[in-house]
Amino acid sequence: MSDIIHALGLAVALVFSGDADLLEIVGLSLRVSLSAVAIACVVGFPLGATLAVARFPGRGALLVVVNALMGLPPVVVGLLVYLMLSNAGPMGSLGLLYTPTAMIIAQSVLIAPIIAALSREVLQPLHAEYDERFRSLALPRHVAVRALLVDARRSLATVALAGFGRAIAEVGAVIVVGGNIDHLTRVMTTAIALETSKGQLALALALGLVLVALAVTVNACVMGLSGARAPVGRA
Repeated sequence: MSDIIHALGLAVALVFSGDADLLEIVGLSLRVSLSAVAIACVVGFPLGATLAVARFPGRGALLVVVNALMGLPPVVVGLLVYLMLSNAGPMGSLGLLYTPTAMIIAQSVLIAPIIAALSREVLQPLHAEYDERFRSLALPRHVAVRALLVDARRSLATVALAGFGRAIAEVGAVIVVGGNIDHLTRVMTTAIALETSKGQLALALALGLVLVALAVTVNACVMGLSGARAPVGRA
């Protein structure tokens, strides 16, 4: 027990001393996850809005696929991205494997379906409320989609935060395509796993404290936005 308390004390000291290795790992984690969330939102928000507004052949099947992809195992995503980026894959010539870019791609693939599915759930009731008005104004579909995205911006911000929370905690996919290389692709989750296996609990606990703090911050932001959000249709 004393060893754990000692390691926790060292971890707190590392956090407050601004340890260079700690800051490097945290900085890379944030850069990878924020980039992945941005890409996933660019893809997921329009897809979710289209699924909420449009009615077309195969829509039901597409909904099933999007919802199923929400539960796709991260290691499977990592494996698929690895195959795409490996030397034998179609994108192997780009040399992206075992780089932060590969990790961003893997996280984007992982959370884009989550963003799309959650944004559809947010926008579909809003579209049902506004549909008659849109029809009376004869608005083109792309204008209606843009209007819904703007009106539901606070709700969609909570969706993006949920995606970030999922991305920052990811370990399976990023370790497959990133390789957990020191000073290159080592992020918080992979570093925690490595340092724990080595018995270096101080750095692992320090990173764990930062990760928990980020999780609490994200959840506080989600609750704050949910509390400040007006009823559906008045975001």
